[in-house]
Amino acid sequence: MNTELILEQKQQEIQAVFISKVYGWMCCALVITAAVSMWAVSTPAVMEFVFGSKLAFYALIAAEFGLVIYISARIENMSAERAGVLFLIYSILNGLTLSVIFLVYTSASISSTFFITALTFGVMSFYGYTTKKDLTSMGRLAMMALIGLIIATLVNMFMQSEALYWVANYAGVLIFVALTAYDTQKIKQMAVFNDSEELSKKKSILGALTLYLDFINMFIYLLRIFGDRK
Repeated sequence: MNTELILEQKQQEIQAVFISKVYGWMCCALVITAAVSMWAVSTPAVMEFVFGSKLAFYALIAAEFGLVIYISARIENMSAERAGVLFLIYSILNGLTLSVIFLVYTSASISSTFFITALTFGVMSFYGYTTKKDLTSMGRLAMMALIGLIIATLVNMFMQSEALYWVANYAGVLIFVALTAYDTQKIKQMAVFNDSEELSKKKSILGALTLYLDFINMFIYLLRIFGDRK
């Protein structure tokens, strides 16, 4: 019994250290994204480059998608340093494309929505980390709902339905709220005894990327709902 207790405590310590690394990478990426967005919107030449041409903007979007897919698919075959650099490059590119929100929404509403997102994310991530309940079924439902949301969003690009737009926004918030809890629990379970330091670093970067995406998407959907347009 004592041995089991010691092993359980050791596992909890490993998980705590691992999840702190995940949050560290995630917070670093969020700070970079915010800084790049504010720099871009205050630099006319950068804004002209990003939004002056549809080709440049869509090239940045394509590069972001490509990086996420590449990191997720190839992280086992790359060094932790390379994975970290690619993740930070992704956060820079995302900062460039997200700078558009400063042109559409007021700074006050962006700040308040960021606070709401951070609070909601924190609560759900804490729940996912501490709950004993298996969130796998909730995660699967959220992933299926996410596929439906993507399809609905693509369809609405042609339909231009205001009703569908608002339904998609509220659904998006609920989906990423659920995914935050599920992903946190899944990431917590990624920490194991016999991981090398290199493997642990790579896992923490992948986990940070997952939670970063949950946070950013939750923020965007909440901003569409609560943001005050200029």
